[in-house]
Amino acid sequence: MYLIHALLRPGPRVAELPDTTAELIRRIAHPQDRVEHVSVHRRPGFDPVIGVYLLADRLEEAEDRTAALCRRAVEELPALRGWQPGRVGAPLVAPFYERMLAGSGPAGRNGPRPLPSS
Repeated sequence: MYLIHALLRPGPRVAELPDTTAELIRRIAHPQDRVEHVSVHRRPGFDPVIGVYLLADRLEEAEDRTAALCRRAVEELPALRGWQPGRVGAPLVAPFYERMLAGSGPAGRNGPRPLPSS
C-alpha cells in the first residue's frame, strides 16, 4: 500500500474546497484504482493536499493512478470545478521518523541500547 499526495491548486474564480472532498473523490474511484482511503489536508496559506492510500505493485504505478484520479475528480465533480491538480508524489517520511527518534539516542539510530552490565 502506498500513500500518495496530490496538490490541488485553485483557479481564479474557484469556490472553497468542500468539506466532502475526500468522500467525493473516493466515490469516483474505479475498482481498478484500488483506492483504500482518501483524505484532505488543509493548512492556511498553502494549497490543499489530497492524500490517497492505494494498493499498487510499484510506486510509479501508484503515483500515475493517483494523478489520473485527481484529473478525473476536477473534470467530473461539479464541486471541484476550477481546481487544478498539481504535483503528485509519495511524501517523504524520513524527517518525521528522525523527529520521533530524536529522544531515543543519536539522530537516526533506533535499536536496543547497550546493556547496563556492559
